Amino acid sequence: MAASTHEVTNQAPPLVGYDVFASDRVLVEAVDRHLAPGLLDEAREELSLLGRTAGSEQAQEWGVLANENPPKLRTHDRYGNRLDEVEFHPAWHRLLGKGVSAGMTSAWVRPGGHVRRAASFVVWTQVEAGHGCPLSMTHAAVPALRNDPALAAEWEPRLTSMVYDQGLRPAAQKAGVLFGMGMTEKQGGSDVRANTTSARPLAEDGTYELTGHKWFCSAPMSDGFLVLAQAPEGLTCFLVPRVLEDGTRNEFRIQRLKDKLGNRSNASSEVEFDGTWARRVGDEGRGVRTIIEMVAATRVDCVLGSASVMRQAVAQAVHHCTYREAFGGKLIDKPLMRNVLADLALESEAATTLALRLAAAYDNAADGSAEERAFLRLAVPTAKYWVTKRCTPLVAEALECLGGNGYVEESGMPRLLRESPLNSIWEGAGNVQALDVLRALTREPQALNAVLQEVGRSRGADHRLDGAIKNLLTELADLDGIEARARRLVERLALVLQGSLLVRYAPPEVADAFCASRLGGDWGAAFGTLPHSLDLASVVERARPVS
Repeated sequence: MAASTHEVTNQAPPLVGYDVFASDRVLVEAVDRHLAPGLLDEAREELSLLGRTAGSEQAQEWGVLANENPPKLRTHDRYGNRLDEVEFHPAWHRLLGKGVSAGMTSAWVRPGGHVRRAASFVVWTQVEAGHGCPLSMTHAAVPALRNDPALAAEWEPRLTSMVYDQGLRPAAQKAGVLFGMGMTEKQGGSDVRANTTSARPLAEDGTYELTGHKWFCSAPMSDGFLVLAQAPEGLTCFLVPRVLEDGTRNEFRIQRLKDKLGNRSNASSEVEFDGTWARRVGDEGRGVRTIIEMVAATRVDCVLGSASVMRQAVAQAVHHCTYREAFGGKLIDKPLMRNVLADLALESEAATTLALRLAAAYDNAADGSAEERAFLRLAVPTAKYWVTKRCTPLVAEALECLGGNGYVEESGMPRLLRESPLNSIWEGAGNVQALDVLRALTREPQALNAVLQEVGRSRGADHRLDGAIKNLLTELADLDGIEARARRLVERLALVLQGSLLVRYAPPEVADAFCASRLGGDWGAAFGTLPHSLDLASVVERARPVS
């Protein structure tokens, strides 16, 4: 019998046994908005099934186990032979297998595939974010491989399979494969043109031998990798299989796994190439242009991943405050806490709404829309810059809503906090994104036109949005010293884009609060500083998960 002094009272129950998809009103509305009516019933059923699994006690335990038992590198067997294998806890394989079977690598071959995949990614990575890396790399490899129709015909059916077939074997013998990517090197980082890995042509046309290293190689247990190396005509993209057709292991020496701040369930590695066999993808000297579509797709996943982390953090904060009592009442009913929760909910809703708009643009571009392709060119780095930047402060504030409980590992909030900076760093950190926006503005005017057309659909609906659009146009008209103020410009562009979407699609109380704070300047430097006259209770209620 428990001692009377240890009777447990005034503790929020675990947020478990709920539908992660159906309880996310913002995500449900985005799916309804962007999918064709004929696809909705099937998509809702799939997403709700995935949502119930994500909210289950079993799946949440998988997430805990995958992080408490991080991957281990096995460089050699007992006899001294090189293995270069990464060993994962069974929970990791269950998470990854569910992600593949739920269609998170098959968007390119399904109707409405990008919207359906984006919603699935937001739902499922709330359980555990690390396994999202191989899902993202595999998904994003498809458009890069399409630069070589023969390679695409061979590899795309394997990449888009909904079967998770683990283990290193020749790709032709597997029901599905995973891909990783290796771009950056020690001496260059984001400046991939400084890469020194060399590619020597072999006798067979299109085949090469690679020598060099990669400072960051994602998902080293994968079946294949897209990497950059210096060929005779310059920086070129290559496909490196882990296992060759005859069953022998390719030279792919994993030197060590990175000891990262967060994302600990996922293996990120340093690798060495020494006579490594590779197939060229695209033309020699056009490596960046070839791999850029992969980079763009992974950047969208950085936006989706941040939206997922933000949503889970807000759900946990609202859930806790719904049950926790202090100073004579529920925390959620306290005006100051309500302000904090509403502010967090606004940030999360704006992130999810923009992320799903990017996914819809991918589906529309696949259907032949040149305007949507141009929209993506500018909107992707803009969203990647801003949404991922907002993730860490949001998670830190959401953690604080749980007080000391949130600082304890068992709450799950510390894992979210450690994960929160990752997507801002991966696939090009903030300055890289800001400079990419400038390149799009100066070299591809159709991209700016497409974004301005998108924003213009909301003109006249809110005077604060109209004012922000006017100020943005003034900024864009003055290119003097533009690089030094690129972050300021991209931030304004992102906020205007988010505001325009919320004015069109969100409930009036949400759009009003966003425009008043983010665009109208009635906001402080910390969360919880919204104007008190707004309908904050409705904003918070909209974000409350139903358990």
